[in-house]
Amino acid sequence: MRDGFIKTAAVTPDIQVAQPEHNGAQIIRLMKKAAENGAKIIVFPELCITGYTCGDLFFQDLLLTSAREQLCKIAEATKSLDALVFVGLPWEKEGKLYNVAAALSRGKILGMVPKTFLPNYGEFYELRHFTPGSRDTEFVWPGKGEEGEDYIPFGTDLIFTCEEMPGLAVAAEICEDVWAPNPPSIRHALTGATVIVNCSASDETTGKDVYREELIRGQSARLVCGYIYANAGEGESSQDLVFGGHSLIAENGRMLARAARFKNETIYSDIDISRLTGERRRMNTFFVKADEAYTEVGFHLNLEETKLERFVASRPFVPDAKEDRDRRCEEILSIQAFGLKKRLTHTGCQSAVVGISGGLDSTLALLVTAKAFDLLSIPRENIISVTMPCFGTTDRTYLNACTLTKKLGATLKEVDIKESVRAHFRDIGQDENLHDVTYENAQARERTQVLMDIANQVGGMVVGTGDMSELALGWATYNGDHMSMYGVNGGVPKTLVRHLVHYYGDTCQDEELARVLLDVLDTPVSPELLPPQDGVISQKTEDLVGPYELHDFYLYYILRFGFAPGKIYRLAKIAFAGTYENETILKWLRVFYKRFFAQQFKRSCLPDGPKVGSVAVSPRGDLRMPSDACAAIWLKELENL
Repeated sequence: MRDGFIKTAAVTPDIQVAQPEHNGAQIIRLMKKAAENGAKIIVFPELCITGYTCGDLFFQDLLLTSAREQLCKIAEATKSLDALVFVGLPWEKEGKLYNVAAALSRGKILGMVPKTFLPNYGEFYELRHFTPGSRDTEFVWPGKGEEGEDYIPFGTDLIFTCEEMPGLAVAAEICEDVWAPNPPSIRHALTGATVIVNCSASDETTGKDVYREELIRGQSARLVCGYIYANAGEGESSQDLVFGGHSLIAENGRMLARAARFKNETIYSDIDISRLTGERRRMNTFFVKADEAYTEVGFHLNLEETKLERFVASRPFVPDAKEDRDRRCEEILSIQAFGLKKRLTHTGCQSAVVGISGGLDSTLALLVTAKAFDLLSIPRENIISVTMPCFGTTDRTYLNACTLTKKLGATLKEVDIKESVRAHFRDIGQDENLHDVTYENAQARERTQVLMDIANQVGGMVVGTGDMSELALGWATYNGDHMSMYGVNGGVPKTLVRHLVHYYGDTCQDEELARVLLDVLDTPVSPELLPPQDGVISQKTEDLVGPYELHDFYLYYILRFGFAPGKIYRLAKIAFAGTYENETILKWLRVFYKRFFAQQFKRSCLPDGPKVGSVAVSPRGDLRMPSDACAAIWLKELENL
């Protein structure tokens, strides 16, 4: 439960229709097993104590009495378990039958939630047996203990809150409820429920599993909640119906776990409650408001660390599947190009100037600029690709820059800036042999001045090359490469820049261009501001500020979800297990926080650039962060890890 995680389970038992004693024993066995595996919320299918397909047997007193007795036994079995359990059964109240989900914990029945929407079509005739639930909370006696001592709340509007874990609020709906146009889960979530459980008995027909997954995934996204869907399985099948045990666990639009159909298995996943509450907090269209119609029922869980079941991607900005990755790359290239197209159209510019170094970022900027010019039917020779060799330039990057420019049909312009920089050194009294920050930044600012002045000459604009990862770390020279008329890469993290360039190479249908792009990808990331050693790049960015794949991971969870350093460190250890030692992960996490806070002043005056994803550092809406914010409390937590 630390860091907001809670482990959950959806369980499909092997039941026998109309045999509550057998079913109760199966439920108790699997419930205990799930709890032993660390599950704190355990959900069973609809009417699983009796079986969903009992039909008119639901009118038999013996079946109802046996179901009630088994519920009490299951509740008693929870006495030694640290979990909240939901189980389905028929319940008689005031002469009418209800299809209910009973919530159990620590030996007690906490409440009963009746089904709201009862299907009465096709093979389902629930209205023949059951009455729709009411929003009015009443109290019923479950028939255990002395009468008057154990009355429990009964109604659709119950919300179960954990006293040890603020933010964990659980509500229930049953099968057809979520398929209805206005599911109860909508008002549950708007009343504060962060986890919705669904005790279900949904049969299998061709293609229904796909729709079911889309429905549950979509509902969890719409309600910004965790959704645990426990479905009836093979033992339920009878007459014309076949059930497959297709249980699902989703979180805010992401499917965390799915059961293989026709296997009657238990699935587990941890739901991140703090992620859900944080997401709701930042959404100004999601309003949680107390509803007097709801009855809040408290329950207790032991505070302990949850062993995480979820997969944590090491590159959260990059889709794992090639098909998804290619689609993402094509989409981002289009967003970048159309953003630049609009700026060129608005300003009336028929030329653009790009500083080309032979590195990743400038390569991507040139590719995007060429795409924008094609959209505007402007000849590519109007793109002025400027290479500016200086003290750190290597033959490899220089030749790649030249070849790339020629293959794209842009105009190559070479401006050797060594003498200009030396003259500047003399003006300010800088020793050329002192390779300090002045030595480096003087070159970066000279490059920018050259680009700006050439843009004036041709009536064009300077297209910026710096990416979002560099901006997050402040790895840019203020008023040097930090500045442009439009920064096409400002919303793209470094890990994604690599895939965009690779995708272009894979799809360009030009072998020589593809070869150059692959060599650019193989070149170490460097600003090339220090002299090379034996003709090889001596200044490698990732040796100085750390691996970009780590920094992009930190950036994603800091800005997208507002996670604390300890939680990010915990996730990073899982994501990069076997790649980086824990000490290395922690070292660069400290570096990230220090640089991220110290360098905000650079991000506060960034040029315009296209937003391509949910994480961005633009000061015009995405990151309203004061330039002089103090990092003390974040660094303190890091020191205590």
